[in-house]
Amino acid sequence: MRRSVLAISIGALLCVPALAGAQAPTTTAPAAQPPASAPPTAPQPGIEPNAVAILKAMSEKLAAAKTISFTAASTYESPAVNGQPLYYTTVSQVTVERPDKLRVVTPGDGPPTEFYYDGKTMVAYDPATNLAAVADAPPTIDAMVKAAYDKAAIYFPFVDFIVADPYKDMEGSLKSAFVVGRSDAVGGTLTDMVAIADDNVQAELWIGVADKLPRMMRAVYPKDPAKNRYETEFSNWRLNSRVDPNAFASARALKAPRMDFKNPDIEAPAKP
Repeated sequence: MRRSVLAISIGALLCVPALAGAQAPTTTAPAAQPPASAPPTAPQPGIEPNAVAILKAMSEKLAAAKTISFTAASTYESPAVNGQPLYYTTVSQVTVERPDKLRVVTPGDGPPTEFYYDGKTMVAYDPATNLAAVADAPPTIDAMVKAAYDKAAIYFPFVDFIVADPYKDMEGSLKSAFVVGRSDAVGGTLTDMVAIADDNVQAELWIGVADKLPRMMRAVYPKDPAKNRYETEFSNWRLNSRVDPNAFASARALKAPRMDFKNPDIEAPAKP
């Protein structure tokens, strides 16, 4: 599985400096006690063949489609200043044409954003400010999503489902996969519930029994101290439908004033 922005940068959050100059207590230390026996390690679920079969069927369905469009409603958790967890939702209209075109239009909570990729150029556009970041892009969606993250920390929560081979993309790091059961409460259809995990993320997927399409994903990053949870619901799936050739560019975005296509976490150098 591809790691999210949070998972990639989690190491920085875990670097907590030790307190300097702390004085040792003046009381006498208690006598050493023999070490307690370590509790037995709980058995870890392995990779179940039934879970793999469901994941592969989903992957094959998506990989075989020349064009894909869907709606992704992503909810993420972030604490308020008083520590209370708050939840924000973005709704993205996603259009894919394999192997080298992508459009993501996101009104959502907060400022709207638009992203266009036509196989040669990627454009991140902010309609509210009429500013656009434009950069040359690699010739495939898989390479482009990595370049977008490397250049500007752009990450799509549905990225695992738009790459060329979703299962191949996740299997190299997969540590566990098992079938939880079935549900008819998600996506308006009967779904298989599959739990998957690697070293950086633990996720649960709801995948249509009949159509093999993902309907919902929930994820948590165990190395994140806050243990925030993330959820994406998928709807309005359309596979192999005709897509307007002009869908993967925006005349307004290309005419907009340009801004740097760079990682917002990298501070600009101080002025002399």
